[in-house]
Amino acid sequence: MKRSEINEAIRWAEEQLEKAHIRLPRFAYWGMDEWRANRESISTVRQVMQGWDITDFGMGDFRSIGAVLFTVRNGKLDAPGVGSPYCEKYIILREGQRLPCHCHHMKTEDIINRGGGILSMRLYDSLPAGGVDQQSDVELYSDGLRLLVEAGKPFDVARGDSVRLTPGMYHIFGAKAGCGPLIVGEVSSVNDDNVDNDFSEPVSRFADIVEDEPVFRPLCNEYDILWK
Repeated sequence: MKRSEINEAIRWAEEQLEKAHIRLPRFAYWGMDEWRANRESISTVRQVMQGWDITDFGMGDFRSIGAVLFTVRNGKLDAPGVGSPYCEKYIILREGQRLPCHCHHMKTEDIINRGGGILSMRLYDSLPAGGVDQQSDVELYSDGLRLLVEAGKPFDVARGDSVRLTPGMYHIFGAKAGCGPLIVGEVSSVNDDNVDNDFSEPVSRFADIVEDEPVFRPLCNEYDILWK
């Protein structure tokens, strides 16, 4: 991805959140001078990877497969005293945009339609030997209500509703076409995107960046630039 594309995506996401009356933590709005002025105070933010996360998953088609994410709170799997004992994120999606198919080995997460359009989701269980089970129905809970859905069949999650995703449950979700952009909330156990993602599509979790303009906001995986 180009840095200009990332910068534009952050500005767009800030506008969407403002329209929804959602305010992020103070550091979400820092410019690079403020980040550098506060770099000795961000040890926890840096360790647990709070902050902006814009990715096309290495697939080169951000408008179709990609997301703007912001990690509000998080902890560290190998250091329970660092950060929070849970993770909270916002995922801001353009109409028709989705995440690639993946599951988590450790993380349990509630995916919540916080506002905007309709959340469209497809689910699969894992096969005993690993990989995606394309045949078996998937049992899940939505706000405490038990549901059974057909493997790979799209279903809608309305504003205010949520779906609980458990370890080994493959999922694809995005902003349903024709229904506008979407703000998704995620509340989960501690998240580590470096070790706890299993993608069924050939992807890279973090984008490769072409530096065609200055950084507007640093991403959660590049805070080292503050010391350069």
